[in-house]
Amino acid sequence: MAFPEDVLTADEHVVLDLHPHWKAMIRPVTVLVLAVAAVITALLFDLDAILVYIVAGLALVAVAWLTFWPWLVWRTTHYVLTNERVLLQTGVFSRDRRDIPLSRVNDHAMSQKFIERLLGCGTLTIESAGERGQSVLNDIPHVEKVQTTLYELVEADRDAHSYNDNERPAAPAQPSKVEEKK
Repeated sequence: MAFPEDVLTADEHVVLDLHPHWKAMIRPVTVLVLAVAAVITALLFDLDAILVYIVAGLALVAVAWLTFWPWLVWRTTHYVLTNERVLLQTGVFSRDRRDIPLSRVNDHAMSQKFIERLLGCGTLTIESAGERGQSVLNDIPHVEKVQTTLYELVEADRDAHSYNDNERPAAPAQPSKVEEKK
């Protein structure tokens, strides 16, 4: 499920569209495997039909709650970097989105625990001007590259919106004190 392009402005384009790292799916896949194993075991041991239905029903509930739902959350969570902003979007039935304009990004930092370094993911913290302050993005795949890309986007945005000496608009003339007295 790609990020919907209709929320972008006319000159805006997606640079990175990320989901949380696949490690978030380890527990759901484990639950799925255990649920299937439980049903197969119940069938192989030729248990009473009612007991097989109970095991299959519990397995179905476990798969729906602990496998399918986390997969939906994982698929509908987007970390998007564009040439104008950082978009953080979550939600399956309802949707929450936070937009951080690149011009408001004050600082960004990444951290990785040992196991995250082995798996190639980490946490990216984006500090922005405004009342919300920091946004912590967990389980970012290839977090080092994402942080570098964010740095490049922020610098390009600052360069595009800053003036050099020749481009700076002229300051309006200040009225002199003689003109003010009249």
